[in-house]
Amino acid sequence: MALPIVHSLPECASYDRVIEPCIEQLYSLPYEFINAARASLSHALSADSVNEIAFEAAQPFARLYTHTNPLVSGFAVSLVLGAVFLVVSEINRNYSQVDRCWSLLPTLYIAHFNLWARLQGISTEKLDAALLFSVAWSARLTFNYARKGGYSVGSEDYRWEIVQRAIPKWMFHILNLTFISFIQSVLLYAIAAPAYTLLLASTIEPHLTAVDIAFTVIQLSLVLFEWFADQQQWVFQTAKYEYQKTAKVPTGYTQAALDRGFVTTGLWAYSRHPNFAAEQTIWFTLFQWSCVVTSTPYSWFGAGAGVLIMLFQGSTWLTELITTGKYPEYKAYQKQVNMFVPTTSFSGYKVPLPKVIRTSELAEKKKV
Repeated sequence: MALPIVHSLPECASYDRVIEPCIEQLYSLPYEFINAARASLSHALSADSVNEIAFEAAQPFARLYTHTNPLVSGFAVSLVLGAVFLVVSEINRNYSQVDRCWSLLPTLYIAHFNLWARLQGISTEKLDAALLFSVAWSARLTFNYARKGGYSVGSEDYRWEIVQRAIPKWMFHILNLTFISFIQSVLLYAIAAPAYTLLLASTIEPHLTAVDIAFTVIQLSLVLFEWFADQQQWVFQTAKYEYQKTAKVPTGYTQAALDRGFVTTGLWAYSRHPNFAAEQTIWFTLFQWSCVVTSTPYSWFGAGAGVLIMLFQGSTWLTELITTGKYPEYKAYQKQVNMFVPTTSFSGYKVPLPKVIRTSELAEKKKV
């Protein structure tokens, strides 16, 4: 059977019960895919009409899909996509291929679990709730990435160019082979993988519970929070570029704030990266949702969220290293405001006052 049989909610998160028995399917999946392709071709050649060709050709793949554990098939897709990202990035010498799919893949993986459950006649109420917040998350992130020009031809994360200058060429190719293409691709699957436990839990508790509703509301609230953070940064950056272009200070801003170069108001007065904080929290919360539903304090399904948090630590460190080189006041901002966890001060960020040189100090300097 494609789906492991579970007898209790805690078993839905057990590695021994729901992951290990499926590993063998991963090894045989390439051969099963080849057999499905052969059968599809055979059916297509024996069909009499175009519609019949399409229907008959799809049947072997449909059977393969429904007979393969969804955790295995999803992981296999992430590996295939990793290979695609690698080839395309090396051909185009553009290493933001994963970035272009970042806002879409986790939602597609959750939709995959949802579709598989529907085809098997399993209740999808919990998965529908997870898909709801994920679609909202994708819409927000895709919109924000698009308006920044992320989907423009030739667009690339500026940090990759800096990394390329910092390390030997051969080392960067290894980085692309491992982290950029494959690890990030698998990570985008791993952060969505807790939805698999929701699928398994639905075989025991098929209905939406108060816990599911509460987590859905929390997730949607985090997406809304992230939207506000992105919007505040976007409005500031738009005003800054307008000021740099026209030398006129837009309404609602001061010249000092725009000359500073980075946003320090709104949510950004309490966290240096409120959008990143929400992003990490969203996927950690999905993992926690799976833990609460399965009555387990932790499980292997938290690996994706854990790696994502570590990734943000490293990438944000690099981002801020670049930022401190561009904006002198950023170091003062770092001292007052936390990177992710909101600063406890209700006043938020305070612009440092200029140092006043007393007359006595000036006299002492003259003596020296």
